[in-house]
Amino acid sequence: MSMTNHKMFYVSWEAFHRASRELAAKLLTGRYQRILAVSRGGLVPATILARELNIRLLDTICIASYQHDQQGDLSVLKGCDWQDDESLLIVDDLVDTGETARVLKQQFPRATLATIYAKPQGKPLVDVYVTDIEQDTWIQLPWDTELSYSAPLVEQQG
Repeated sequence: MSMTNHKMFYVSWEAFHRASRELAAKLLTGRYQRILAVSRGGLVPATILARELNIRLLDTICIASYQHDQQGDLSVLKGCDWQDDESLLIVDDLVDTGETARVLKQQFPRATLATIYAKPQGKPLVDVYVTDIEQDTWIQLPWDTELSYSAPLVEQQG
């Protein structure tokens, strides 16, 4: 999936924060005690949810499926050995094709999976989300942009 063939959806920091707080409001009725953030996209919303839901236990699961604008093979870089139960909240920024969500649901079937954005292919795997996004839309999140795409510093080294 190259972003050159897709619609673009730009998200500001303020809009992302607002959507993260909206997600927290949808999760208030849960009895969550732990948050598992899917690195990297889930780190920012997980931090906001931890504050809004007063949860102090956070960990990460590191799954790579994108290289800038290309979706590639799924790779679990760091797992998590937390117990699977209803007190576990898994947070990611979006569900796209559902590949990452499938891996998470296999390991943690009783946990709640929450995302800010959901595309049609992956939406059935998410328990709670805020915004529907068309499948052919590329989301430009605030940490990836300035006025145009900003490569990570490690890629800018000559």
